Amino acid sequence: MTQETGTGRPRWVWGLAALAVVVLMGVAALVVTRVVRDDEPRRTAGPAATTTGPTPTPSPTPSPTPPPGASITGPLNLLLVGVDTRVSVPGWEPHGDAVLILHVPAGLDRAYLFSLPRDLVVDIPKFPKSGYGGGRTKLTHAMSYGSRVPGKPKNPSAAQGYELLRSTVAGYTGLRFDAGAVVTFNGFDRLVDSLGGVDLYVDQRVPSLHRRPDGKYREPARGGGGYTGPQMVYEKGERHLNGWQALDYARQRYIAGGDYARQRHQQQLLRALAAKILNENLARQPDRVEQVVSALGDTLVYAGGPRIVDLAYALGGLSADRITLVGLPGDGVGKGGSYRGEQLTSVGKGFLPALKAGDAEKYLDAHPELRVKN
Repeated sequence: MTQETGTGRPRWVWGLAALAVVVLMGVAALVVTRVVRDDEPRRTAGPAATTTGPTPTPSPTPSPTPPPGASITGPLNLLLVGVDTRVSVPGWEPHGDAVLILHVPAGLDRAYLFSLPRDLVVDIPKFPKSGYGGGRTKLTHAMSYGSRVPGKPKNPSAAQGYELLRSTVAGYTGLRFDAGAVVTFNGFDRLVDSLGGVDLYVDQRVPSLHRRPDGKYREPARGGGGYTGPQMVYEKGERHLNGWQALDYARQRYIAGGDYARQRHQQQLLRALAAKILNENLARQPDRVEQVVSALGDTLVYAGGPRIVDLAYALGGLSADRITLVGLPGDGVGKGGSYRGEQLTSVGKGFLPALKAGDAEKYLDAHPELRVKN
């Protein structure tokens, strides 16, 4: 059963704030501010009161209460999944179009953000809840196979799909996940607009497959096979993007570098949003942070983990410049002209055991090409 917060809002609505890197920063700051404020002794205005008679015996000083999150020491692994916008269509099974992992080492003072290709060929385990018998196929399908609810073909469950995706990613990476969330791309659009847009360095020319320069969707070409009409184009350089532009830019994969370039752009966008939240000093604007989180509404699902107040407090010291973006290279898998999906190269896959062993910096120093710039 979904847990409820004191305000009556489902707990998972607030949970993504601690997981999606960007919102994580803002809500962590907000939670810390509130906890500190609530722990301050209340003072009464006016002169100090005087007393007469015998001096009362002082009460024993109680032991200080440990702050929220004191027991969270790390390392932590958080799994964020972006699903196809068609999840809003009745009966449409969500696909894991963006699979991002945030690893926070034991010190909780830095983080590594990386993506797995949506077409990564992996072993997907059996999942009795959905009736899936297991198999070896593309990672994106784990979400859809797991979302199937027996007897309810028109009501797939994104939360259930996340369970199978999490198990699949854990099996591939060897990482244990402490918390996670699922967000639709529409939710991301709304998040960016609630922040007033985002400033981002566009590292290559990116023509949009889906949008016109005015933001409207392009018309499907007659007979299928793509779209027609004017295209929005994101030129190389410093750009200010609104919600639909940021979402559209981060979705494009029919560009130089393909899906690997798209993964890089998604990571850059998340870090740019984190920097914006920190630069605006949202810790001193609790109403503003609540506005940001509320903008996500029901477009996200919190997939469990520590209490939000504990996780947010524990990660309150993380800053945008301490988030290292990592690009894991890969190549196609298939025989002859038959494309089956993607696989990570030996260098790309080698980052995973190094990360688990606490040697991420050492590995990245040996393979600096894995560090994503900008």
